[in-house]
Amino acid sequence: MHTIILWIGFLGGWLLVAGPIYQAALELREEEIDREAIARAHESVPEPRRISPWWWLLPPVAYLKIRRDRDEYQRVVFEAMPIETRRQFLGFVNKATGWLFVAGGAALIALKETWELVEHYHWPIWLWIVLVVIMAAVSVVNTAVRMARTGKTLGERPPERSRRSH
Repeated sequence: MHTIILWIGFLGGWLLVAGPIYQAALELREEEIDREAIARAHESVPEPRRISPWWWLLPPVAYLKIRRDRDEYQRVVFEAMPIETRRQFLGFVNKATGWLFVAGGAALIALKETWELVEHYHWPIWLWIVLVVIMAAVSVVNTAVRMARTGKTLGERPPERSRRSH
């Protein structure tokens, strides 16, 4: 009976991972967000300047400079968006963050349940790693396939990505 419970825990843990990933994809797909307004705001702001390669002689300083420039760039792009687009964008980001927390917590449970299964059978640690990678991939691929199938059934085209000249 103990072995059956371990397998149930393993499968249940990974279903707890796959569920939030799929639900997040469904809910985020339904979010009303003006992608064109975001693209226009993005295109209206000049790219941040590149730092001198010399800064990489001091990697922590280079990292901080790049991060500061990126944060400033994101702030300027955000301010270039209409207020309603900002609301939509923040709603999308907040919902995505919430689902990330749920899926992250589920992943921790799945890791533990997978470890207990591997430990029960005295399998090597590399097999635990392989199981984790495979089950995580199955969780993500399941969502991708289901979303693509739904879109195809409804005759939807994937959203176009803005192509910015560099």
